[in-house]
Amino acid sequence: MADCPHTIGVEFGTRIIEVSGQKIKLQIWDTAGQERFRAVTRSYYRGAAGALMVYDMTRRSTYNHLSSWLTDARNLTNPNTVIFLIGNKSDLESQRDVTYEEAKAFADENGLMFIETSAKTGEGVEEAFLETARRIFSNIQDGSLDLNAAESGVQHKPNPVLSASGSNGTRSNGEGGSRSDCQC
Repeated sequence: MADCPHTIGVEFGTRIIEVSGQKIKLQIWDTAGQERFRAVTRSYYRGAAGALMVYDMTRRSTYNHLSSWLTDARNLTNPNTVIFLIGNKSDLESQRDVTYEEAKAFADENGLMFIETSAKTGEGVEEAFLETARRIFSNIQDGSLDLNAAESGVQHKPNPVLSASGSNGTRSNGEGGSRSDCQC
């Protein structure tokens, strides 16, 4: 797509979402999938709590790279890293080059979650991020992801205690003062 440039190297963004009543700040590192950037992008797997492996379902060549991407992800992350396989461009069904069944079978064989999305229409995108965050949170809750381990990819910052008069949207900062609900 001429109006949708490819990632060159790495792009970064953050997003705060809520899972089970807890605010979670996702740090999203969008790494380039091209082979020429592989040495650079491999370093971003270290310390990741989750990975979204996205291929273009209209270009088989991107799907054919999944095995090497998965090998990198498994070798460079902890064993409990949540990995989600995403087939993008579901809005271009007539140009599909990878079947749903084929990708789903790959995901099942490798213990991955799977969804098809459209970045253009937004279909499935929110669900992919939310489900990844839910799985990471579940791993924290059941103890399979250790918050004290540097390689977990998770930093725990406890929410401040609500003040006794907290009905106005302020929270105690523990020092007699208050601040807004902003988690920034």
